[in-house]
Amino acid sequence: MAIHKLCPKFEAAMELLGKRWVGLIVRALMDGPMRFKDVAETIPNVSGRMLAERFKELEAAGVLVRNVYPDTPVRIEYELTEKGRSLAPVMDAVQQWANRWN
Repeated sequence: MAIHKLCPKFEAAMELLGKRWVGLIVRALMDGPMRFKDVAETIPNVSGRMLAERFKELEAAGVLVRNVYPDTPVRIEYELTEKGRSLAPVMDAVQQWANRWN
């Protein structure tokens, strides 16, 4: 059997998407922008510190943006970018797989 080297781009994508909580965060934001506390309530087992860390990583990767609105008090929402929204078919495929096999 031939051994194939994995594509570095695939490896980088799996490195990001395979981190704990990333898939759930992306899935939660598929419905639209959310505030930090709303995402935290959607994913009850994630700590605030970990959620903040994952938000920073996803923002650095261009998957989501942090929008700050100068209301009183200041309102901050997280929203998927076009790059993040393009993961919808991937998230749907994982959901279908989970429905079938779990």
